[in-house]
Amino acid sequence: MKVSRLNSIEQYVISRETVSIDELCEVFGVSKNTIRRDLNELEMRGHITKVYGGVTATVPANAVPAPIRSGLNTVDKSLIGRLAAEDVDDGDTIFIDSGTTTLCLLRFLAAKKRITIITHSLGALSEAAKYDNLNIISLGGIYSPTTDSFVGLSTIEALSAMRINKAFMGATGVSLSAGMTNTTFLEAEIKRAVVQRADNIYGMVDSSKIGKEAIVTFCHLKDLTGLITDREPAQEYVDLCRQENVKLQYE
Repeated sequence: MKVSRLNSIEQYVISRETVSIDELCEVFGVSKNTIRRDLNELEMRGHITKVYGGVTATVPANAVPAPIRSGLNTVDKSLIGRLAAEDVDDGDTIFIDSGTTTLCLLRFLAAKKRITIITHSLGALSEAAKYDNLNIISLGGIYSPTTDSFVGLSTIEALSAMRINKAFMGATGVSLSAGMTNTTFLEAEIKRAVVQRADNIYGMVDSSKIGKEAIVTFCHLKDLTGLITDREPAQEYVDLCRQENVKLQYE
């Protein structure tokens, strides 16, 4: 019970970046003394730190180990995965990017036929292997625990021989000025290579990432075929998608 609560509190703080003690008490239904004790334990994990009146995440959500990231915004990610599956047609060859949001697409492909999956994501490989209807092509490289994916020159070289109908891309942040951004340079290079090879590019991001920027841009919003998220973004994003003929999907 306590371990589950600690993990849930950690996931909640990381997804929202900064949270007050009062909010944590209300959300988790415990006293301030209990929350303070929990935060003392969580602080030792190194992903959050206490500040006056609350707590803040010390690392961006994508820099947290994959088992913890997978628990962030799970309902929103599942919705995004379902919406993305509507863009997949029988016979498609699709690229699944690394990340816990893009991973959610796979469970909604069970009824599709003759789908080929190309990916460098270890999590996507493991999930895709559960479905007999999916053909899987794994890209090589050096394993990166932070992104739970394979990266490096060999990964990019393998992509150069691939033909991709549709690429489903994750991002650390999405903004009007910077576009789709990422924090990891090697990962961003792979994303760029995929964008260059794909006929159609779909961004899959939950709404907490919209309006934020990371250090490396790998794709501009105008280059997207579609932007898939969990709720309607700010009006300026709606306007840009309409102007650039980018399909905007949300519920």
